[in-house]
Amino acid sequence: MKRIQLFIITKSIGLYLNCLSFINAEKAKTIAYQFFSEPRKGRLKKDKLPKTLQYSTKETFTYNNENFQTYIWEGNDDIILLVHGWESNASRWKKILPYLKKLPNTIIAIDAPAHGLTDGKEFNTPKYAEFIHVLTQKYNPKTLIGHSIGGAAITYYLHKYRNDHVEKIVLLGAPSSFKRISDNFIEMLSLNAKIQTLLENYYFERFNIHVNDFAGHLFASNFHQKAIIAHDLQDNIILVEEGRKYAQNWKNATYIETNGLGHSMHNGDLYQKIADFIAEA
Repeated sequence: MKRIQLFIITKSIGLYLNCLSFINAEKAKTIAYQFFSEPRKGRLKKDKLPKTLQYSTKETFTYNNENFQTYIWEGNDDIILLVHGWESNASRWKKILPYLKKLPNTIIAIDAPAHGLTDGKEFNTPKYAEFIHVLTQKYNPKTLIGHSIGGAAITYYLHKYRNDHVEKIVLLGAPSSFKRISDNFIEMLSLNAKIQTLLENYYFERFNIHVNDFAGHLFASNFHQKAIIAHDLQDNIILVEEGRKYAQNWKNATYIETNGLGHSMHNGDLYQKIADFIAEA
């Protein structure tokens, strides 16, 4: 029933926007981008934090007049940064944290733009990468772990800032092609070609990169960091072909293809492999 309701709602929104595009194209584009960029879940309340985050040190950073939240589990000077995905928050790492806490490293998790306790209503990958940059300037993490769009934000960050201090990367169910994400949104709402063109032009105006060039696997061909790229055959959110593209282009990567974990990628054996990878000299 919920799927039927979601289908009716999304197609109704798409029909409205398609009609509006012939009357006021700019307004149709603005509303479409708002639907595309504004998360509908993943927020947290300070007085009702998940237990995973309650027992951490909180630190708030400010960037462009917006506050973003981090959570720290203290260890040594070698830092692991955790970067979650769309409509989630830093608590999504609760199942991997027991494996990482066995290591001597300090662990830092971030709430993405418009997620968790972080300000804002708009989420986009370049903005997320800016938050990562602010955080890395202070803490210089050696390992970055990203799930889903968090992984895409990491690859865009490395592409833009070329941080040679970062030694190891882990991508879990990460998308590569921004074009595919945009096309999926267009298809979900059945938006017309006019709105699609307006949106793609808007992306270029905002982020100064063409939608076809906004691809993590293209960025990865220039990366020197060691990496684990893990993707599941049954991931129906980000197709496994995205992980394979990363693996084909990342020179120093180990590719792990799982079966039955879906998009969440929660698995003890996988998490132990990641912990062992981080512990390697």
